[in-house]
Amino acid sequence: MKNRIYPIILGFCSLLLVWSCNKEAEFFSEPYPEPKNPLGIIIDRSQIANPATGGPGTVVTIKVAGLQEFQDKAVFQFNGQKAEIVSITATEVQVKVPAFASTGPTAIIVDDIIVYGPEFMVEGIVKVDPTWTAIMGANNSVHNHLVTTDGKIIYVGAFNNYNNKGLVKPTNRLVRTFTDGTYDVSWRTGEGSTGTIYKILQINDRYYISGAFGGYDKKRENISNLTRLNLNGELDTLGVKPWRRPNQSDTTKYVPFFNGGFNNTIQNIYESNGKIIVSGFDIRYYVKRDYLKPNARETRDTTILDSTEIRHLARLNLDGSLDKTYRFTAGGQPFAGANGYVKSMKHESGSLKEKIVVFGSFTRFDEKSTGYIARINADGTIDNTFNSNGNGADFNIDEVTFNPVTNKYMVTGEFKSFNGTTVNRVCMLNADGSLDASFQAKTFLNGFPRYAKQLNDGKIVISGSFGSYAGIVRNGFMIVDAKGDLIPELNTTGQFSGSLSNVVETTSEDGKRALLLMGSFWMFDSEPVNNITRIILE
Repeated sequence: MKNRIYPIILGFCSLLLVWSCNKEAEFFSEPYPEPKNPLGIIIDRSQIANPATGGPGTVVTIKVAGLQEFQDKAVFQFNGQKAEIVSITATEVQVKVPAFASTGPTAIIVDDIIVYGPEFMVEGIVKVDPTWTAIMGANNSVHNHLVTTDGKIIYVGAFNNYNNKGLVKPTNRLVRTFTDGTYDVSWRTGEGSTGTIYKILQINDRYYISGAFGGYDKKRENISNLTRLNLNGELDTLGVKPWRRPNQSDTTKYVPFFNGGFNNTIQNIYESNGKIIVSGFDIRYYVKRDYLKPNARETRDTTILDSTEIRHLARLNLDGSLDKTYRFTAGGQPFAGANGYVKSMKHESGSLKEKIVVFGSFTRFDEKSTGYIARINADGTIDNTFNSNGNGADFNIDEVTFNPVTNKYMVTGEFKSFNGTTVNRVCMLNADGSLDASFQAKTFLNGFPRYAKQLNDGKIVISGSFGSYAGIVRNGFMIVDAKGDLIPELNTTGQFSGSLSNVVETTSEDGKRALLLMGSFWMFDSEPVNNITRIILE
């Protein structure tokens, strides 16, 4: 049977061969074309430029071969910024560092072909503080800090390892340090928080923490995103004797002293005349626990939950009980709040003290039309003097900061106009909420600003995901003047990756002007950092 199959196969192959010879051959182009020839330009990216660092105007020599024949059309760049070519020889190129150059890779461009060269560090007055000891940072975001009465610093966030001190015993979401960032081992927080802490506040001899957590240290119940600590870092507890049937033994149960919380994440807490104001993206209910009241079935160790409807902002007494004189009607109904998510910032000094600015994704607040921003008086009502002649932003606001020295707000977000005037996702407001047109942001490319804060001298720190500003390479971090123009000597730093949530003016250990940076970021000036660092500005 097999011998009969072979002739058939051979015959079919012969027919196929004849058909193939008679058919005209077809050729198809490669789906992925060959890369363009780099023109014979050879440059060693691992070489060290001469000099290795320098400021604007410095003439730098870099070894390169094969460039001389393209000297009429070659373009040299320092981190994307075009430089003046001083001379080209068969073995090297001499270039002058341009005015707005920043640390990063060098490159030679001929037509549409790019040949990358070595990294070059552009000297400037902004750099990581060498006296800052926490060089490993934190393994997750750092949201806020508190300066204690004895001069130490408490940091809170989503981390469980600070400067590699949590490898054996995790530093769960809060640590205390010395001013240089050194971990303070004497502060005892046990197992810390079960979730992210966004804010810490000290009132009298207690700390108050807020965030997204349901437990602290060994207590994994009866906490709803807000609680109170003793100054030694331990949870402040209260011994109660739950209701018992007759003849049952009296057993003391220790519960959190602060008896109040909310149904959702709390981003901010503020001290206000001996009470606490609470703010959250979308809090809807205040939650209270009753440890003593028996229920109908007389069950043992039962905690009775009680909830009260509330919207976005609330005020509590220091024991956690709800203050219903704030943002409630005379009839006991809560104010309407916003029709979207809400963030906030509180004025702590000056003529605006006790007022709170709310912002976010809402277009109405307490039944009043707003442009994603409003200000609240100390009694919880809307401040009608804020932005009284404008309609606010045309889209979501991500962040609002205020400088009490300059009396200016900085606002960032997804908006493209404010009070009917075109702006570019970041703007400055006067203390009354009107637009300060003297500040004009330039064009951002490859991303947007997410955070801006004006310093006491009027300069403004801006961070985000952008790759350039006003046509100049700025990788996510820059410092501009009060008009929105880049300051050359303050913008030589390299790559920044991530986002800032807080910038604090401070000093280094040797007395230099410094900024403490906190947030969720992993690179500054092209060097690895982790969510917290300190930089100097001189």
